[in-house]
Amino acid sequence: MGLFLSVILPIMAVFASGFILQRIRALDVKSVSAVSLYILSPALVFVTLYEAEYDRGFMVILIYMFVLFYIMVGLNKILARVFKWEPNTESASILASGFMNSGNYGLPVVLFSVGSAAVPYAVFIMIVQTLQNNFFGIYYASRSTSGMKRALGNVMKMPTTYAAMLAFILHYFSVGVPEAIHSTLSMVGNAAIPVMMIMLGMQLGSITGLKLNWQVVASSVTLKMIVAPVIAFLFVLVVEMDPVIASVLIIISAMPTAATTTMYAIEFDTEPELVSSITLISTLLSIVTLTILLNIVI
Repeated sequence: MGLFLSVILPIMAVFASGFILQRIRALDVKSVSAVSLYILSPALVFVTLYEAEYDRGFMVILIYMFVLFYIMVGLNKILARVFKWEPNTESASILASGFMNSGNYGLPVVLFSVGSAAVPYAVFIMIVQTLQNNFFGIYYASRSTSGMKRALGNVMKMPTTYAAMLAFILHYFSVGVPEAIHSTLSMVGNAAIPVMMIMLGMQLGSITGLKLNWQVVASSVTLKMIVAPVIAFLFVLVVEMDPVIASVLIIISAMPTAATTTMYAIEFDTEPELVSSITLISTLLSIVTLTILLNIVI
């Protein structure tokens, strides 16, 4: 109960504020998202990765993220064959279960539960997940040659990609950043997490249509909220790593569906109402599943 009151409840309260605001005022979520995407998140990514002390843990995280993603894709393809889903439904299921909400939701949960020492690892996961989301998310949403080209182009347009690259380069060559610039970026970056939390609530509040195909919903939610953290548990048992990294991997793996997948589903008409339904249901269920998980992990 203590972890629920100290971690989950405060986060849900912030989500709820964004949800209620969106229901009352119906603001332009894309504008808020643009502020986060092009200003706040790059600042957070740069400062965090520039100051990080790199070890093999970052490589372990990178390997795990791709292992988890391909396992989820494989399981979805098996389910699609067993239940005879249409290709569009299979793509929707991959979007809903293959991409977790590592930024808007995962970062604050890791910060509040594990502590600031875990933030660089969580930010690195967010970067990898963002790249996966913007490449594979578009690919599976479009399933066409133009989709592959657009996916690659989309990754190269992401400002967080360049912020991460610059941070790695300056850190590697021990290039100092002037204090005035560093403090400004730190101040802007500190605003990223609360704004992302409010933005998630606004994104959920923007959902207007639901499609409760319970077979797909139940399958995707089970994969996302139960199977993924189990895979993480097995991975940390097999691979030797820092306990902090192990906790981060397990917690992030248990995050609900990334809200950005709904945008791809809408843009490419990949069962958008179904993806929205899974996003909303998995986020609501995470109140229970994450509370249980945190009591096991922490």
